[in-house]
Amino acid sequence: MSKEDLNIILSNIGAIVKRHRKERGLSQLNMGLDIDMSANQIGRIERAESNPTVETLHTIANYFGFDIIEFFKKQ
Repeated sequence: MSKEDLNIILSNIGAIVKRHRKERGLSQLNMGLDIDMSANQIGRIERAESNPTVETLHTIANYFGFDIIEFFKKQ
C-alpha cells in the first residue's frame, strides 16, 4: 500500500468519525469521555494524523452503532 493510499483511508476514517460525532451533537471531549479516549486522540483521528488500531476502530464503530467495515467502504 502506498503512502497516498494510506492517507486516503485515514482521511475517510476521520471524516466518518467526525460526521457521526457531529450528527450526535458531541464534542471530542464528550465522545472521548464516553469511550475512554482523549479528545486529542479523537482529533488526531479526525484530522488523519493518527493510524488508529483495529481495537480503537471497533470501539468507535460500536459506540456509533455500525460495523467496523464501514470505515473501509468507498466513500
